[in-house]
Amino acid sequence: MKFYVLDVSYELEGNKPVILIWALDENERRVLLKDKRFRPYFYVLLKENADLERLKRKLSLLSKPKSPIISLEVLKKKLIGREKTVIKVTTVIPESVREYREEVKRLEEVADVLEADIRFSMRYIIDTGLRPCGWAEFEVKELGPEKSYRVETVYEVLNGPEALNIDVKPKLKTLAFDIEVYNKSGTPRPERDPIISIALASEGSVVSKLSQDKNDKDLIVWFKKEMLERDPDVVVGYNSNSFDWPYLIERSKVVGVRLDVGRKVGVIPTTGAYGHVSVPGRLNVDVYDFAKEVYEVKVKTLENVADYFNVMKKDERPLIPHHLIYQYWEDPQKRDVLRKYNEADALSTLMLAELFIPFGEQLSYLTGLPLDQVMAASVGYRVEWYLMRVAFVTNELVPNRVERKVASYKGAIVLRPLKGVHENVAVLDFSSMYPNIMIKYNVGPDTLVRPGEKVSPDEVYVSPAGYMFKKRPDAFFKRSLVTLLNLRKEIKERMKSLSPEDPLYKLLDNRQKAVKVLANAHYGYMGWPHARWYCRECAEAVTSWGRELILKAIQMARELGLKVIYGDTDSLFVIYDKEKVEKLIERIEKELGFEIKIDKIYKKLFFTEAKKRYAGILEDGRIDVVGFEAVRGDWAEVAKEVQEKIIEIVLKEGDVNKAVEYVNSIIEKLRRGEVPIEKLVIWKTLEKSLDEYKSEPPHVAAAKRAIERGYEVKKGDKVGYVIVKGVGKLSSRAWPWFLVQKEMIDYNYYIDHQVIPAAMRILGYFGITEARLKGRKDGLWKFINK
Repeated sequence: MKFYVLDVSYELEGNKPVILIWALDENERRVLLKDKRFRPYFYVLLKENADLERLKRKLSLLSKPKSPIISLEVLKKKLIGREKTVIKVTTVIPESVREYREEVKRLEEVADVLEADIRFSMRYIIDTGLRPCGWAEFEVKELGPEKSYRVETVYEVLNGPEALNIDVKPKLKTLAFDIEVYNKSGTPRPERDPIISIALASEGSVVSKLSQDKNDKDLIVWFKKEMLERDPDVVVGYNSNSFDWPYLIERSKVVGVRLDVGRKVGVIPTTGAYGHVSVPGRLNVDVYDFAKEVYEVKVKTLENVADYFNVMKKDERPLIPHHLIYQYWEDPQKRDVLRKYNEADALSTLMLAELFIPFGEQLSYLTGLPLDQVMAASVGYRVEWYLMRVAFVTNELVPNRVERKVASYKGAIVLRPLKGVHENVAVLDFSSMYPNIMIKYNVGPDTLVRPGEKVSPDEVYVSPAGYMFKKRPDAFFKRSLVTLLNLRKEIKERMKSLSPEDPLYKLLDNRQKAVKVLANAHYGYMGWPHARWYCRECAEAVTSWGRELILKAIQMARELGLKVIYGDTDSLFVIYDKEKVEKLIERIEKELGFEIKIDKIYKKLFFTEAKKRYAGILEDGRIDVVGFEAVRGDWAEVAKEVQEKIIEIVLKEGDVNKAVEYVNSIIEKLRRGEVPIEKLVIWKTLEKSLDEYKSEPPHVAAAKRAIERGYEVKKGDKVGYVIVKGVGKLSSRAWPWFLVQKEMIDYNYYIDHQVIPAAMRILGYFGITEARLKGRKDGLWKFINK
């Protein structure tokens, strides 16, 4: 039978592990497959000249009745490209692998123990080639419904699985939820503060329930009932792994409700790998994990992200300052606004999920990480799980993770730009530059020539950084990348015959994007200190080849008479001359062996003298801003708005005077206190615990003031603060924005240190002075003002 795989977990039955595969069959019935055949194992790496038979006897003696060692298999495998003899040790209970690992490592014949830290369910996915969010064929025996599981039927796996290339997705049931919590005393605490509203959204409809008093037991019972009756395959929230789920779980304990809302009866959600909350049999997806990777939105509140993606505009929904939610619940006249606010959050979460999840499904399909984990995991871990799948099929051992300090190395080339406004600028982009360098020069830790290793000059590629890589055999990373890039070409070829409105086109488009993301992340992975296949020398060699490639391309462009404006990592900015650009592309591909194409064309492009800082107007009229305050999160919204508007006026209308008049008007509004406080908030992340800060920057001072008033603030939180009137250091005047009244705000600070500097980044180039922006005709205004 064919099944669409949602998730894989396991449980113990009679002291033996059983793999649980939560799935849909071809008739879209929700089913469970049990595979009782799979057993946990790890590899023992022998020291040079170790006595193999003696070691096998010692390993046998370690066997314990609770989880006996059931087999010892001698194998030849590769570790970082070198052939090794290993013993595959198989036991029964997955948790016992860790205990055996520590005992085995102490044996004198043992050099290392490998692959003992791979989770059992992921081990099964890797070894069987199973793809979450994909189809597989199993030989099964139907067991029928079982009381322990909320599925239509249960099967026992007799043979398989065999992954299938079927690009049709069944219709999954998705449910979004959002909770609102009583927060009169600052940060709500589940042992004290009740949930006051819950909203649920599915297929465009939304329902909610408000508690009538501070006993929220009925609310949680309603949530559980709705979850079980609706029986979603995918549950989505926004920041739900960090807030909504943990709060619901703790609060349900307080009021005495067992929150077993999954498909395994009696099991409540728990926090699993990468901080995601696991709901048995359902894919719990936190949309915030996707939003974190949306570079363009700096303060990633739900309403900001929904507004940016146009799924729900801010001016079309109720907005309640978070610290005032309790007031809307306490006031019967305002409760309906609270209900609508809660429903808008659930509905916008659902609509964002519809945008984001198709991409997540394809990343899950490629990496093997189930959908509820794939975006919660960092980019490095996503690449690593993909590489583990490659390692299994190529007989490579997975290295252990080693704790390392970050080691810096020389990065990509970034040229100083030609400052000013330029018209008709083409951006030429090398296609997958770093992956293609890794392929061309066979870069990898397994082909790196180590100090003292003898090689013939014609057997190696030598990087500009001095590192050498053997030409044969193909590097592990090369095999991985060639597979990915060929897959992307195949997918894009298939897409050519399909309409963009075709569901298959959309599925394939998300898959090719996921392939591109994984391929491009290989280079960064090599220099990631947590990587199992870490290789700083490899990363440094790749950037050195990249620098050489860009410099050669610039030289060719100039030889053809093209004016080069800027160069950054894998891109060239040139004044667009169609014929010359086509010749440049042809010459680069022929002489340097790398593909380069036009990525975008700007009608107008403005550069200061600073690197990685420019703004342009694209052919379709969109404004593209890189590196200015307008796209940074640590400036107030008013400064960002001013800068974006100046850029728009200067680029679209070419009228500097009009831009000055606009800035004058904003400054006057600030002086009159007419700018909303929300636009004056400066957001900064706490990178450390408060007690680790030696100095006290403004956001730390604001965080401490919030804590004094009962709010919980911890490492990793974004702190929003405003500057109030007074004297002394800035920190002494930085207050949490929700504790401040409008009349307390120091509007002169925002004029002098936010709006003016942001405006001058652009207008200073055109000879505009700060005095003129403030509407002063002479230079005496400072003294008069005092």
